Amino acid sequence: MAVSVDPLVVGRVIGDVVDMFVPTINMSVYYGAKHVTNGCDIKPSLTVSPPKVTLSGHPDEFYTLVMTDPDAPSPSEPSMREWIHWIVADIPGGTNATRGKEVLPYVGPRPPVGIHRYIMVLFQQKAPLGLVEQPASRARFSTRTFANQLDLGLPVATVYFNAQKEPANRRR
Repeated sequence: MAVSVDPLVVGRVIGDVVDMFVPTINMSVYYGAKHVTNGCDIKPSLTVSPPKVTLSGHPDEFYTLVMTDPDAPSPSEPSMREWIHWIVADIPGGTNATRGKEVLPYVGPRPPVGIHRYIMVLFQQKAPLGLVEQPASRARFSTRTFANQLDLGLPVATVYFNAQKEPANRRR
């Protein structure tokens, strides 16, 4: 008997970063021509600029996107879990992240050691958030606490990719 297992559970995204949820929005994420799928590998050199994030939904609904690394500084000792890479709020449904308000500017992945997971979590807002305070630090961010503070509830979509430090002579 074949067992189907959610890649978010296998990759410990559910548990380490978010609680179990039912996806209700389609979110597509691209770094250039590379489509981000759960558990895929992406070179940090391809992630210098923010990805193109497109979502389904209605234009009168608003969403918040959070990108985080739960493996900082090292997957074996994630003492800075989670490292926050990007926050965009008030994204209208049926559009993309560039239509939202950047709360925390994008910083691309720079894993110092080991294979890191980079997780994009989308929440549906109950109303426009307006001004959202930036986190005091990028280190030790909590996606769950952030969502609770803004009354965002459970995620509506999540995707993650893996990245590791590239050898200096192979960067392109």
